[in-house]
Amino acid sequence: MTEATTNQEQESPSLSLQDLASIVQIIDLCSQRGAFQGSELEAVGALRGRIQGFVAANTPAEEEQKGEDGENNND
Repeated sequence: MTEATTNQEQESPSLSLQDLASIVQIIDLCSQRGAFQGSELEAVGALRGRIQGFVAANTPAEEEQKGEDGENNND
């Protein structure tokens, strides 16, 4: 029973940038389908903007990704 408890403590919940990008897409889809009332739009839009900004700020640039893959463009 101690081993199961240890495994649960080690596996803490996490979110990836892809998860957050999916949340933005879900918000957009819900908005298109009219799932939000007018009075909710400001709060939903502000949250969407913060999540989108976080994803954009933490997504590596393409050039950095290529460099990490071992490609060298300085030949």
